Amino acid sequence: MARGQEPLISHDRASSDNSDERNVEEEDALLTGQQKPQSRKYGWSFWREVGLFAWATLATAVVIVLAVMYQHQQTSHPKSSGGDWKNGKPSGKRNLIFMVSDGMGPTSLSLTRSFRQVEIGLPIDDVLVLDQHLIGSSRTRSTSSLITDSAAGATAFSCGAKSYNGAISVLPDHSPCGTVLEAAKKAGYMTGLVVTTRITDATPACFAAHVNKREEEDRIAEQEVGDYPLGRMVDLMLGGGRCHFLPNTTDGSCRGDDRDVVELAKSKGFSYIDDRQGFDGLNFGTSVKLPLLGLFASTDIPYEIDRRQQSDVYPSLDEMARTALKALSAATQDSDKGFFLMIEGSRIDHAGHGNDPVAQVHEVLAYDKAFASVLDFLKNDGTQGVVVSTSDHETGGLATARQLHKSYPEYHWFPAQLANATHSAENLAHQLHSYLSHDKNPVKATPPRSSSDLRTYIRKELLEKGLGVHDCTKEEVNELADSSDAWPASYTFADIISRRAQVGWTTHGHSAVDVPIFASSADGAHPLVGNHENIEVGKFLSEYLDVDTDSVSKELKNNPFVMGEPIDDARTQNTGDHYEGDFKLRKRDGCGCGLH
Repeated sequence: MARGQEPLISHDRASSDNSDERNVEEEDALLTGQQKPQSRKYGWSFWREVGLFAWATLATAVVIVLAVMYQHQQTSHPKSSGGDWKNGKPSGKRNLIFMVSDGMGPTSLSLTRSFRQVEIGLPIDDVLVLDQHLIGSSRTRSTSSLITDSAAGATAFSCGAKSYNGAISVLPDHSPCGTVLEAAKKAGYMTGLVVTTRITDATPACFAAHVNKREEEDRIAEQEVGDYPLGRMVDLMLGGGRCHFLPNTTDGSCRGDDRDVVELAKSKGFSYIDDRQGFDGLNFGTSVKLPLLGLFASTDIPYEIDRRQQSDVYPSLDEMARTALKALSAATQDSDKGFFLMIEGSRIDHAGHGNDPVAQVHEVLAYDKAFASVLDFLKNDGTQGVVVSTSDHETGGLATARQLHKSYPEYHWFPAQLANATHSAENLAHQLHSYLSHDKNPVKATPPRSSSDLRTYIRKELLEKGLGVHDCTKEEVNELADSSDAWPASYTFADIISRRAQVGWTTHGHSAVDVPIFASSADGAHPLVGNHENIEVGKFLSEYLDVDTDSVSKELKNNPFVMGEPIDDARTQNTGDHYEGDFKLRKRDGCGCGLH
């Protein structure tokens, strides 16, 4: 037999005496059907196998116990699961919190993360709460431009449809589109809006109003309290914008007529509060009587860096969010439906418009804190739910880098420079404006102040104490001294600190950059994992709640109502995204700093 072809059991293989004896015993057992008692003691290999078997059994039991505990946790803690999904839709009672970080792009997170690490002395892997919940990104174009505004951006969220810049839940064909909040209310959910800007501003308006142009804030106020075909759709509103609810015959009004929308709201059942004392009386939601309208500022609530020094006057975003969550949760305790709540970090956008990195980092930190509070709520609340957070657009074209000279730049930016500031550029500009107009004079000087007094005030009080800048130039001081308009002065203050921190900006408007999407759970918001059009975010909101916005749109169309001044068809379509000449200047009304 050739080598390599030997039988597996070779007859000439050497065997031991023990193996011969064992073969005889095995043959006897086969023939007699009886096994000879074993007298040999158990060896090491036997006990090793017993030990492995016992270990495997124990490990299996542990895995089963852990699996049962995990399943229980998924059921009782919606933070992890986001709810039970069947046939592509969630089932059972559920809550949906939608958060909008208006104007926050990816660089806002980089800016704030580094600022926080440097200011507190944290390691590089200590990141924002938002960073830990990133699941995707959103594309933001509108029907009229590659660069959206907040109105078209929010309409994409509320209606799940694209529209033109300036549209408040109105489509390019001039028809109103039903919103997720309206559909949720009609389906039995409780609803709420929490913002730090005017409650009549574009983002909150898009969930509870329908007008052709976002500037129609007086009409938006009326619709938000229920003065339109659907009636009252919002159960809770907290934010600013009181001036649009007061008749123009009273102090503090910015309305164009004498209609009293506060009284209109009360006639529709709203309880009304307008100061910090009233807010504190809500006891973080345990003493809320719904429906509730809370307007804590005439226009916008101050930037967080300024608000925290006036916390006895204005509530924070986090305080309002926690109050709303508690109130809506209590109101739906005995219902088979949960609630829909929209929370907006509104003034991140304003900081971008002002190119103010100091205001920006504190607004993002305030938003991050509110997001963390929502996560805690979801973890501890008995009802399943999910939070989804994204931005309508990026504002400012922010960059954590800045080339200050023609020579090739060094790779630096300096977060610590922002930590020395105590006020926003907006606040410092208003202080300067007051000084120049002798209104609420901070130095209380009785004789006329000289040019030298003004420059000393700017350098010592505003730049050194307010902005933390101790190396200002004569040119910077002169530019501020020659400015009498609050907005241009704020731009100058913002540029002074931006240059020293080496923070760059490309515009005082919006940009077309994709914006992040965050969620309490990637599983709970799995349709939004990856890169999406902003309308897909809006469609997810409706699908998660399993509500029908189309039927709301039909009801609105069948009951015509005034949506403000008509708008030209040309404004609803994209006609301007093409080259019109290098550095072409397009004239705008006013200073062009409208914060849209």
